[in-house]
Amino acid sequence: MPLSDLLAMPGVTASPDIPTRRYVFNHTMIRVRDLEVSLDFYTRVLGFTPVYRHVFDEAAFTIVYLVLVSDVETIPKDDETRKRWVLSQPGVLELTHNHGTEKEEKTPYHNGNSEPRGFGHLCVSVPDVKAACARFEALEVPFQKRLADGRMSHIAFIRDPDEYWIEILQPTPLPAPRPEPLPEVVPTPPAT
Repeated sequence: MPLSDLLAMPGVTASPDIPTRRYVFNHTMIRVRDLEVSLDFYTRVLGFTPVYRHVFDEAAFTIVYLVLVSDVETIPKDDETRKRWVLSQPGVLELTHNHGTEKEEKTPYHNGNSEPRGFGHLCVSVPDVKAACARFEALEVPFQKRLADGRMSHIAFIRDPDEYWIEILQPTPLPAPRPEPLPEVVPTPPAT
């Protein structure tokens, strides 16, 4: 679909206000039952880096902002500078831990994909979705949908410790599957 058609969809503002041109979609927040378990998943399995943590003792919760960066050296070292930096970045993940939920037997949070439906999923792009899925399989990450499941064979969904779904895709098309080679047929000599 051409961009012009997307911009002409019903409900789309023809010309957003000029001040919005400098807005940045900064972060998505999800609540997690056990911060340590979630930090392990998001850093070890998906490669996120925690860049800022704030403990709100009086309100009994902690937040941690995480980013995907290829070079940790680009992250400011000073805590206050790093806080300003992370709040200006696109695509940040905020984990919010309400103190005490880690003692509950299972997550008290709704993942949005059972009734009543709401929040759907996070998404992480990877350079090679097949290689990423093989790695997740080796790490015993639970899958909601494998590449081979269903009609959308170019995406997979994994689940985090709180059962949130994470879509895994690669931005480039997957190569077309190679047809299986036909077995070589050796002609039988005629009977004499």
